[in-house]
Amino acid sequence: MAIAIASDHGGFELKQHLVAYYAKKGISLVDLGTHSSDSCDYPDIAKVMCEKIKSGEVETGILICGTGIGISIAANRYKGIRAAILYSDDVAALVRQHNNANIAVLGGRTMGFDEAAGRMDIFLNTAFDGGRHERRIEKLDSLEGC
Repeated sequence: MAIAIASDHGGFELKQHLVAYYAKKGISLVDLGTHSSDSCDYPDIAKVMCEKIKSGEVETGILICGTGIGISIAANRYKGIRAAILYSDDVAALVRQHNNANIAVLGGRTMGFDEAAGRMDIFLNTAFDGGRHERRIEKLDSLEGC
């Protein structure tokens, strides 16, 4: 599975720790930036991630901003993108099982590394349940101009 990671300046430090963590596990993340703690705009970061997922270059992504809220709002503007903030371990599993989320969102200023890494492990190791949830995903993907 190809996995991309990206953050704005508020998530830069957490992004760097996650890249190193997964490298130690033998998983190479595609780092889409930002590459410093200099201020940047989360809508621009979300756009790059969503384009990579929509093109099929990567299957899933990790987005990080200060709280996770802004970057998740930006990502969810793109058709076919289902970005969810992993605010608990249960949610990390449920957003995959029920919503088939293709982007995990973390808050660089609202969660620590251990918490974020644990939730990402849950997210990445949980499969979509399909079934009754499939029709809901199809409805989400068909929404236009709400």
